[in-house]
This record gives sequence, structure tokens and C-alpha cells, in this order.
Amino acid sequence: MSLDQPADLVKHQTPTRDAFLGGRLTLSQPRNGFRAGLDSVLLGAAVPVGTAKLLDLGAGTGAAGLVALALGRAETALLAERDPQALALAEENVAGNGFAGRAGIVAVDVTAGAAARRAAGLIDNGHDVVIANPPFFAAGRGTLAPQAGRADARHMEVGSLDLWLRCAAACATAGGRVIVIYPAEGLAELLASLHRRFGALDVLPLAPRPGAAATRILVRAIKGSRAPLILRATRVLHGEEGNAFAPEFEAIFRGQACLDW
Repeated sequence: MSLDQPADLVKHQTPTRDAFLGGRLTLSQPRNGFRAGLDSVLLGAAVPVGTAKLLDLGAGTGAAGLVALALGRAETALLAERDPQALALAEENVAGNGFAGRAGIVAVDVTAGAAARRAAGLIDNGHDVVIANPPFFAAGRGTLAPQAGRADARHMEVGSLDLWLRCAAACATAGGRVIVIYPAEGLAELLASLHRRFGALDVLPLAPRPGAAATRILVRAIKGSRAPLILRATRVLHGEEGNAFAPEFEAIFRGQACLDW
């Protein structure tokens, strides 16, 4: 699914400055390469209210984690990212949006082993909510982006998703939650990796238009739970025609509502 980015929802003020949530959040992003969009807003808006310690894995320039802070869903956020350019921009975004006292940044490859992860500053059992928008094209599929940062953000080797979720499970507290946004075509792999470490899997499919197949999924799960899986009714982003968003999503993208399910 292509999550459209109308100019009045994600405003390109300059080639590298974008306003999200109706202007409540302004982010510096790479002029070329991977740029956060509406997936990041949906992920940040799905963070449960009352979250004390949020971890954003593969945070990029910090969009999802900072959306959660801007919406008042999380008290603090730690942004974990390995790309140096993205880390520098994330640091700028934290300071520029007034979150210096509530957001931290850690340089780490989330697919690395436990020792490397801990040495970088990701502690075990340290976060009550972990969010992630992992790369979704397996190696050998799709067209590799020309910019290295964009390619890293969109492509991963087979088996790497399981490493992301292993990291999420290690970093989540007992009873903590993980929330992932992912293409629907990757649902089987995602559920298999989550099931080994989490319970109470709760799947929310997103479709572009009424009657269309779901093309994005949001999945949340609870560490240590044995509750069964729930498959929610599909929610639709747009109407039958045009690019206007359904009222529920229009309110989310304008910073007037959160994504609760």
C-alpha cells in the first residue's frame, strides 16, 4: 500500500524539513534516501496511553518515537538506530521539538548479539513498550534503493526480522508490549517470530480502499502472555475514490487523535 502524503498533512517546508501532526512536530530528514511518512505516524499513534518507557527500534530520524511523545502517549522515549546520518538528524529533532529531557538516542545495530546490544546501552527488560517499523523487502526482492540509508531501511536479509523481534523481546519488561507495522505479505513471518516470544497477539489490518485486500498490518503483543491471537476487522484508509483519508485517519495524521484498537 502506498500511504499517500498530501501536502497539507506532511508539509515539505524545505527539502529537509517536514511538519507532522498538523505542525505539532517538525522533523529534519535526509533530502535523498529514506524519509519517514505516514507509517511512522501510525506506529507512534498506536503507542498505549500511559507508556512510561518507550523504545523505538530502528528509529531512523526519530519520527515514530517523537510522534508518541508529541501526542502524549509516552513519558520518555529511547531512539535506537545504527545509521550515523539518521542518528545526527534524530538528535537534531529531539532538541528542535523540545524533547531533550524526555528522549534519548543510542547508536546500535538491533540485529547484533546481546553483548553488543548491552554495550551500546540497550538494557534487558528496560522498556514497557517497544515499537518497530522493520525493513520489509527480503534480499533479492524488489528494487534496491540507490541511497544506502534508504536501502538499509527497506531491505533486510532473510531471518533478520527474527533478530529484530529477539531484540524487542530482550528489551521489553515482563508484561511489556511490542508494536510493529509491516506489509501484510509478511504477516506469516512476523507472527511466527512474535509467537516464539510473545502472546496476546492482536492484528489490525489496514486496507487502502473499501473492498480491497489489506496491504499493511499493525500487530501488538505482550511479553509472557498466553492469551490467544485476535484478528481485528480491517480498517480502511481512503474512500472509494480520491486521496482523502477516512475521518478516523485524517484526525490521526493531523494530530487530533490516536490509533486505538
